[in-house]
Amino acid sequence: MQELIDKLKAEAGLTDEQAKQVLLILKDYVAEKYPMLAGMAKNFFGK
Repeated sequence: MQELIDKLKAEAGLTDEQAKQVLLILKDYVAEKYPMLAGMAKNFFGK
């Protein structure tokens, strides 16, 4: 997961906190729009 955070920071110019927030938003979005993938999203993005 840290690799993705580092990529967001480097390529999008985000801070560490912003990059982590992006991942939380993506996790929630996937879980909401695609309930059958909710478990996968939680495992991939963490909690």
